[in-house]
Amino acid sequence: MIYEQKVLTYKGEIVFEKIVMSRFKRIPKLYQKNEACFMFINQGEFSVRSAKNFLSFKKGKALLAKCFNYFFETNRNQRENSKYFEVLGVLIHPFIVEEIFKFNLSDSNFKIDFNVKQVNVDPLLLNFKENINFLLDNPSLADDELIKTKLKEFILLISKTVNAPSELDFLAAMFSPIEYNFKKTIKNNLYSNLSINELAKLCNMSISSFKRKFKETYQESPRKFISKKKLEKASYMLLYKENRIIDISYDCGFESITTFNRLFKKQFNTSPTSYRMNQID
Repeated sequence: MIYEQKVLTYKGEIVFEKIVMSRFKRIPKLYQKNEACFMFINQGEFSVRSAKNFLSFKKGKALLAKCFNYFFETNRNQRENSKYFEVLGVLIHPFIVEEIFKFNLSDSNFKIDFNVKQVNVDPLLLNFKENINFLLDNPSLADDELIKTKLKEFILLISKTVNAPSELDFLAAMFSPIEYNFKKTIKNNLYSNLSINELAKLCNMSISSFKRKFKETYQESPRKFISKKKLEKASYMLLYKENRIIDISYDCGFESITTFNRLFKKQFNTSPTSYRMNQID
């Protein structure tokens, strides 16, 4: 999947990286390390799905994300429009920024009202990106002190971009993800085509804990409840002739038109096409 990866590290951790990768459908960004990230989109377009948001990103934009679980994903049009994807990332690690700024992140309780955010790339950020791109192409020039200096420059730039009171407040907030309740996370992603395992990851839960919590909340298994809700939405959309059946299948979060037809017929004892004709008549 990855064609090319260039990195600059500090004390064993990646701080700057450029990745060129092939087209993909969905890949997870899981909370595996205590790191926040910023990402310039150099080529391609994709979306980010979190517990609360579904945001689209195109070439020339940038992404700022706290350390939490989310997914990168693409729809059919995005995959057709992008032969490959290229991003340039800045990874922010607590121990490095505490070393650079000589402060303790626990000294601030500042909050910002997002876990993931689209950022416009202004001339200062664009100039920063070009400098990092040059260093990635010439890693022999990038010693530890230069990497720390460039990371400090980035923190100064981006903390002002999100209007944080100080660098300390910005960094503390980036490592304090907003909490969302279980039902809102399910509601926000009900008509996605996430698998049960992926939905559990989005809730930051093990699959067994997720299924148990789901049954307690909705009195049904996740697979049965979600399928029923998707089919209810599909049956409503079928009442409007301008909605193509294949688009209804996609909009309701089914993996394929074949799966949609099979589950719809099982639920309503008729095909989507026949259902539409009978209802409209």
